[in-house]
Amino acid sequence: MFMHPNTGQVFDSPVPAGTGWPGDPATPQTAAAADPAQAAALAHTAHSIRELDAAISMCRACPRLVTWREDVALSKRRAFADQPYWGRPVPGWGSERPWLLIVGLAPAAHGANRTGRMFTGDRSGDQLYAALHRAGLVNQSSSVDAADGLRANQIRIVAPVRCAPPANAPTPGERTTCSPWLEAEWRLVSDDVRVIVALGGFAWQAALRVTASTIKPKPRFGHRVVAELVPGVQLLGCYHPSQQNMFTGRLTPAMLDEVFRDAKKLAGIE
Repeated sequence: MFMHPNTGQVFDSPVPAGTGWPGDPATPQTAAAADPAQAAALAHTAHSIRELDAAISMCRACPRLVTWREDVALSKRRAFADQPYWGRPVPGWGSERPWLLIVGLAPAAHGANRTGRMFTGDRSGDQLYAALHRAGLVNQSSSVDAADGLRANQIRIVAPVRCAPPANAPTPGERTTCSPWLEAEWRLVSDDVRVIVALGGFAWQAALRVTASTIKPKPRFGHRVVAELVPGVQLLGCYHPSQQNMFTGRLTPAMLDEVFRDAKKLAGIE
């Protein structure tokens, strides 16, 4: 058992459902998809974001990813050796009626796989949430754990793959197995979304697929490239705020700020 760094409550790693982890949407009775067909069925029948988040957080449809995320939760990184790791799939985070949807790739092994919240507890998240705060889209500039008081201002952050993958590289089959979760999330929030920010090329392709965009020719990803996916919904490209991109200067805080200014202008906000 390990003590949560914020609440002081003790948990096993990985964290069992319904044991009090901050923001855990599942209960011990939540169904766990054991294969791709079950994952697709649970995604298809989800009637609310809360129901979908709970189902996502219990998924076990990809054996390689289940083994990896749980092994990481047990072995840990030295800096977090005294902390519990979430060690489960990571649901989306933010508003249930967002005007802005931010699409990433997958949880980081020692970031969201540890904290249980998208882009929380790693350097990519440090950059992303700081920029969102500067844009007035979250209430604070840092995101360290799931009990830190972070609140979204009509935005939602999602990922095409919900489990931390080895080497940050899910296989094509794992991406396909996970895709119904994003499709269901889009179904539940699409009436309100006006802008999708895609963090990287994979997120860009995922956004094109999930919205069933029929743009011809298919738009290519680029930083600050804009494409109308369907009437009233704009897709905006942004380099991923990875540690490498930020360290090399491919993406800077100023460039992130430009993207979220663009997003607000596209949505008619400000």
